[in-house]
Parts: sequence; structure tokens; C-alpha cells
Amino acid sequence: MHRRDLLLAGAGVGALLASDPLLALAPPAGRPSHGDGFPMPAPGRTLPSRLPNPDPGRTRLELGWRFHEGDIVAPEPDDHNSTYLSVKAGNARGAAAPLYDDSDWRDVRLPHDWAAEQPFLETANVSQGYRPRGVGWYRRTLKLDPADRGKTIELHFDGIATNATIWINGSTVAHNWSGYNSVYVDLTPFARFGDETNVIVVRADATAREGWWYEGAGLYRHVWLVRRASVSIVDDGVHCDPRGDAGGWHVPVTATLANIERAPAAVTVEATLLDPEGRDVATGRTEVAVPVLDKVDAVLRLDAPSPRLWSVETPTLYTVRTRVLREGKVIDERSVAIGFRTIRFDADKGLFVNDRPVKLKGVCLHQDHAGVGVAVPDALIAWRLERLKAMGCNAIRMSHNAPTAELLDWCDRMGFLVMDENRIFNPAPDYMAQLEWLVRRDRNHPSVILWSVFNEEPMQGTEAGVEMVRRMSAAVARLDGIRPVTAAMNGSFYDPSNVSTVVDVMGFNYYQADYDKFHRLNPTKPMTSSEDTSAFETRGAFATDSAGHVITSYDTEAASWGGTHRDTWKSIVERPFVAGGFVWTGFDYHGEPTPHAWPTISSFFGIADLCGFPKTAFDIHRAHWIDDTAVVAIAPHWTWPGREREPIKVFVSCNAETVALRLNDRNLGVQKVDRVMGNEWSVPYAPGRIEAVAMRGGKTVATAAHETAGPPVALRLTPARTVMAGDDEDCQPITIDAVDAQGRHVPTANLMTQFTVDGASIIGVGNGDPNSHEPEQGNSRSLFNGLAQILIRAGAGRGRIALRATAPGLRAATLTIARADVAPRAQVAVTPPVMAVRDWRRSPALPARPDPALAPADGDNNSWAFVRSGTPTPAEPAANWRVYRSRATPWKRVAAQGGTIAFDTIGGRAELWIDGARIAEKTIAAPGPLRGTLPAGAGARTIVLLVEAPAAQASGILGAVSITTR
Repeated sequence: MHRRDLLLAGAGVGALLASDPLLALAPPAGRPSHGDGFPMPAPGRTLPSRLPNPDPGRTRLELGWRFHEGDIVAPEPDDHNSTYLSVKAGNARGAAAPLYDDSDWRDVRLPHDWAAEQPFLETANVSQGYRPRGVGWYRRTLKLDPADRGKTIELHFDGIATNATIWINGSTVAHNWSGYNSVYVDLTPFARFGDETNVIVVRADATAREGWWYEGAGLYRHVWLVRRASVSIVDDGVHCDPRGDAGGWHVPVTATLANIERAPAAVTVEATLLDPEGRDVATGRTEVAVPVLDKVDAVLRLDAPSPRLWSVETPTLYTVRTRVLREGKVIDERSVAIGFRTIRFDADKGLFVNDRPVKLKGVCLHQDHAGVGVAVPDALIAWRLERLKAMGCNAIRMSHNAPTAELLDWCDRMGFLVMDENRIFNPAPDYMAQLEWLVRRDRNHPSVILWSVFNEEPMQGTEAGVEMVRRMSAAVARLDGIRPVTAAMNGSFYDPSNVSTVVDVMGFNYYQADYDKFHRLNPTKPMTSSEDTSAFETRGAFATDSAGHVITSYDTEAASWGGTHRDTWKSIVERPFVAGGFVWTGFDYHGEPTPHAWPTISSFFGIADLCGFPKTAFDIHRAHWIDDTAVVAIAPHWTWPGREREPIKVFVSCNAETVALRLNDRNLGVQKVDRVMGNEWSVPYAPGRIEAVAMRGGKTVATAAHETAGPPVALRLTPARTVMAGDDEDCQPITIDAVDAQGRHVPTANLMTQFTVDGASIIGVGNGDPNSHEPEQGNSRSLFNGLAQILIRAGAGRGRIALRATAPGLRAATLTIARADVAPRAQVAVTPPVMAVRDWRRSPALPARPDPALAPADGDNNSWAFVRSGTPTPAEPAANWRVYRSRATPWKRVAAQGGTIAFDTIGGRAELWIDGARIAEKTIAAPGPLRGTLPAGAGARTIVLLVEAPAAQASGILGAVSITTR
């Protein structure tokens, strides 16, 4: 692979870098010239390490979470009164209770996939990668500024694997039935402000499965706290996908607003179209009245007669900035990246983008990566896409679920065409809501060109299946109305009732032999391969060992339903009426280890392995898909000690006219290039240098070579970038390999390595071996066929990252990466958990000091009021007494060692009693604090406060009450 082959093309990338130079972080200065074809990270332009936040009202809520692995069953109520309370708002029990003791839970940072931490167990589910999943709990304490009172306040969970229940302050606020859709929670009616904390609890049930692949577990996507004006744009509430016609281009803007105030509100909605340089192109305004606790649409039109178009080669992005103004002041704002482009699927000629034919050179993707599972950092998502772009890939199918939003943001910026896919085939309300959410969230992305409503459903050839698709397609059309709908079918194409009759574009999963027949019988139906290939390769292996679960990388083995990479592309590229294809898959993924089972824990389907290291298929597709740059590559490597004079099959991928092969400067012949099927030689092995020379018109246009490596003597560390953002977020993969005495990559090294890092943290490790059971989180990893990967996350601030790798008997490798002074993304401040005593029973007014044992009868939920700390008892004409009673179970450390109970403010004189013993007294009537010593002791404690209220003065528990260690 050569540097020129890996440069990312397109003015869109360059413009993006120019607009944000702080984040245009440098790639390696050069690539080691070891002449062995080892695929090093792509040099050249590098995308920004993080995406902008289009919604200034939202802030990351990813620090300060506590996690418990395993389920916690809430105790059964033990009497009538506790049963009565258990079904009331704010009275969740067990781990969902606000006062639950989580002090021994583990601190975690989100996004978090706890399944990625698990060992591989033969008893676990094969499709999920032999990793246990189960149930996990998350808790987070949050303080809200009193200035936020009156605002719309929400929590956004971008993805929770898999089924989730969410509580806020002891009230159930959401149930969710998918690991792939976002969960938007309106926190507003449950919110508490000032010193009173809010407790967020999530139970994630990952025993539920939606797929037959690794799905991870937990809060694995971003989580946000959203604070907006009381009149504001709703979530996913701006629709501004451009439209073009004979009269030119325009952007229809619909902004949906909501109002939580107590009266209708009149506001101005302003939309502005900004060009890629940030200059105003057009602005529109409209006045709307937003009804109380309801929604209204504001509709505008922005004309753009001749914008620069978005395309795969030049992904030019404009921005629609939508603002809500009230009395001339901006109270809410969103920014949406858009692209001007047309798409058209033709039944005879395939896909047209901007009226130019474009063949879909696509891959299917699952969302996990070595070391981090499905909790993939944004910068790593971008790196994975850069690898695909370097291969000539121009399209991605999101299989088989809604992707993380950031993936689509990168696709917009890098020039990918996307088939956006729904997970559950079901038009019932819960699942239709998931489909509608997907369309609302993603309908502005220029990268999205197809909606897929299902993948390989057994009901696809039934009348019921047809009716289901009709309803789902209609729901999509109501929300979008311009992109076609497809379904990924694996059969039933000719049945009397089948869903191909009710989709806009026919999607073939495999069945290449049916392309011609289907086109002949359905000449007006556009079609594409929605999934194809399913070929097997083990990266770096060139002989199949069935007993050892190793599969050759010569592209000769495939699943019974699929074909090799070469045969499949031949079927597609020779047929103009097939719009293109999506190879299964771009990267290996955990789970689905077809054609093997235990001890294999990941797939063999990928063009690249779990770490993104290319297999032979990567170079095959470079020759297939790259048209503007000469491509040539050789397989296998050329280090075969002990096999001297044995014939070695040499496979060359090339897109030139002719290719010559040389061994140690000896000509082995020239062949006419077969761009699709590749070229082969049988070469008796002799150590040295083997080189392929690609030619056009008799002139050399590209070369590739391998050299025989000696024994490994040292390790080497190679970053994707030599500068990282010091924002405590930027992530990149570091390649580790072994080199011989001449500095050549040793492709046969399979030795254990250890590493340390300063200035960053190691978040995952991998090596691409589908049979490896080594932990994917830690500070060691064995090389597999010469390679391993370390994922690091940069620390905060300007400085240096120092990485060191060692292996017994080899010279250590060190690497220094600069850390740029880039401001960290804003995070919601961490609020240390405090055991608060919030809920009290308050007696009626009493004329004389009562006995502290006075209490309501069991089941009496009417004669004593339910009150909360911080709620004053209103002033009364005459002095009186009241009893305030509560029950609290101190957290473990307080129970063992004793602690302090503190009342911030009490109005009136007061006595504090714990379990029948008086422990403190407040002797003045004026509002003031009270503190007492809480003796050690297990179990629930009875807290009684006797308050003598002066006449005409508010009294009672006027502030927060907390229990802390001494």
C-alpha cells in the first residue's frame, strides 16, 4: 500500500479542516519504508477528532455514574403501609429508590459496555460472542441550578443495551424495548433545584436480544442533559432536507415547537441558510403562537438557486441555523448540517446522484470494535470510516439497526451513501415509534439515501408481511416523502404475495443468480444488492486449518449462501441495473463466528479484522473500487522459513492495464490485469524481495513489494496521528508490531507484549484473532500474525503522551504523541452522592408537647400529611407543636461507624429523636440548623423531630436533611 493510495480525496474534507484548525490534528510525518507492504495507518489529511454540538442546550452527562453488574431485586413490602406507598409516585424501592446505598458500586465513565469486560465462556450465547450479558444498574446524582426553574429539562440516552427502565427521583419515567433507539426523558415535572439533588437510575436488561451478533450491554452511547427555554424546538424538531426542481433549489424548513408555560406564547422563528464558509445565503422568519403544553409547526422556505452540490467525491455541507426569538432575544437555537444533492434509482441503469451514475461500492457494518465493544468513541468511528474510504468504499448499510448519530455525521462529512435500517419488523405502536424516531432523527442527512424497513424476515413472502411493510412504508413517507424505501429480502421474490411489490427499491440479500430473472420479470423495479459476499478470511493466514478454525485469506472460501469477494462483485459490476452492493462485512465483529463455533468468538466475514487491520479482501476491493489512482498489492507476505523451493501462490490485486512480478530482480512474467478476479502466479519460494509492478501504456504507475523478514529483535509503535486533542476525549488506535534487525515488519510474530502510557489512558486492546480469549481491556496483548492494537484516550490539557511497549527478549518501543491544548467538551458537573432524608409524615397541629412515640396508625394515610424536606409548614395564628417522622436506612459506612444527621434549617424550637432516644435540641425559635450524632447500627432507623412553632411564623423542616459519615 502506498501513501498516495490512502489520501482522502475531496474538497469537503479540506474545507472542514480549514474551518477548525485546532482540531485538524496531524497524521504521522511519514510511513516506515520497510518495503514489505505492511498496511500502516493512513497518512495525509485527518478529520477533526470530534464533531460539533448542533444543540447548545445539551451538555454531556457522562461522568459521575456508578455501576452495579447483576440484578438487584427490590424487597417485597412488609406491611400495608409500605405496600400503599410502594405504588405511589416517587416511592420506587430497591436500587431504584433515591436513598438506595450505592456507595460500594463501581465508578464508570460513559459510554460504557460492560459486556466488553466479560471473559469468554462456552456456556454463553454463541451469536453474542460467548460473552455473558445479564442485567446492570446505573445511578447518577444531579444538581440543577435554581436558574433552570421554568426551563424544559430533559435527559437524552442515545442508546441503552438492551431493554431499559429509567427512574428519576423514585418515579418511573421510561421503559424502552430496543438497544438502538434513543430515549428522550422529560425531566421537567420531576426536577428538583438548588441543594436538593436529583437521582437518575437506569436498569439495563441485556438478557434481551434483538440480534444474532454481539450487541453489548449498558449505556453504550452518549448521554446528555438538555436545558432549554420554556418555549423551544422539540427533539429532532427541525426538518430541512433540501429540494430541487426545474426552478432551482430551496430548503423547506419545518420547526416543531412546544410550550410548557401556563399561557400561549407568541414567538418568532428564524431560519438561516449558511454556506460552507459560514456566510448567510438566505434567511426567513415567521410568527407562531405556541399553545400551552402542546406543539405547533413553524414553516419557512429558504431559496438557494445554485448551491454547491454534495457528492461522494465532494461532500459539501451547508448549515441551517434555526432560532426561536422572543421579544427580540434568541431563546433557542439548533444547527443542522445539510447537503444539496439529488438521488434517483433507475430500473435499468441503477443509482444516480446529481444525475450522474454512481455504483454503490458498499459494506455492511456492525458497530463494535476490538477492545471497546459497542462503546466506540467518536474519533474511532471516524478512523474506521477513513479506512473504508481509503479502500474506495462509498456506501454503508447500517446493519441491522439505527446507528449512533455520530456515525451519520461523519458519513455526511466524508462522503458516504447510507442505507439506514430499522431493527424490528413490526408496525405495532411500540415498534412503529422506533421506526418513526429513526426517520425523524436522520431525515436531514445528505448521506442517507435509502430507508430499509427490515432484514431477512420469514414473513417477507406472506400477505401479512406485505401489509406490515405497507404500513411501515407509509409511516416513512409521511415523515420524509423523498427517499425510497427498501427491504433486505433473502427469498420469496416471486411468491404471489411478497414485499418486493410494495417497496420502492428491491433489496437482494445474496441470490446473485436471480438478478437477471427478477429484472426480466419486474422491468420497472429498481434493485440493489442490500447484502452480499459472506466470504471468510483470517487476517494474515494463507492456508486453511479447519481443526484450528483458521481460514485462508486467498479469497477462496465463502458461506454456502454467498460467494467470494471477486465473484460477487463480478455479478454486480457487470449489470448496470443492479445499483451496487453492500459486502458482508466491512469489519469483523464479535459474535456470529460462522462457519465455526467455540472457541471462535468473532466473525471471519470482514474485509478488515476486528482492529481494522486489512485482509487480502481490502486490496481486492481497492482494485475493484478505486478508479482515479493506480492500485497494486501482493498476497501473501514473503516470510516462509523452511519452505524454500516450495511453490507459493502469489495473488496480485491491481487496477492498471498490465502487471509484472519480480523476485529478487528476476522477472516472473507480465500478465494483463484482471481487475475483478485478480492475477496469480505460482512462485517457488526463495527468501528476498518480491515486487509487483503495475503499468499503463508500458509505464510504471504503482509498485508493491514484500521482503523476507528475519527473527524479531524489537517492537514498534505506530500511531494514526502524531498529535491528539488534549480534551480528555480524543481517541486513536496505536499499531504495535515486531521488526527484524533491518527494521522490517515480521508478519509471523505471535508474541505477548505489555505496555504502559502516561498522559492518556488505555481503553482497549486487540489483535484481530477470532480465536483469541485474551482480555480486551488491560495493558497486554499478544501479536497475531504480526499485529496488535492499543486504543488510547488522551488526557486533558497541553502536554505529551508517552507510550512504551515491551516483550521478553526484544528491544522495547517508545512513542511520544503531542497533546494539543483543546478545551474539553462541557460535562455536567459531578455531584457526590449524599444520603438525603426527604420524605416525612407530619402530624396535625397539637396544643402541647407530644410524646415522641406518637405516630399514625398502620394504614392511616390520611390524618398525617406527607411532606418533603424544604417544605415550610405555613404560619398559624397560635403557637403549636407538630411531630415529623421518617424512616431511613443509613448507608453501609454510617451503619458500621456511626455518622451525623444534619438539618440545614428548622423553623421553631425542636427536639431530634433517633430510635426513641433524644440526640439533639434546638432551643431558639428563629430558623437555624440542627445537627446530631447518629449512633452506629444496622437496619432502618426511626427519625422523629418535635417542632414547637411560634405563632405567625412558618415552621418545620425548611431545608435539606442529610446523613453523612463523621
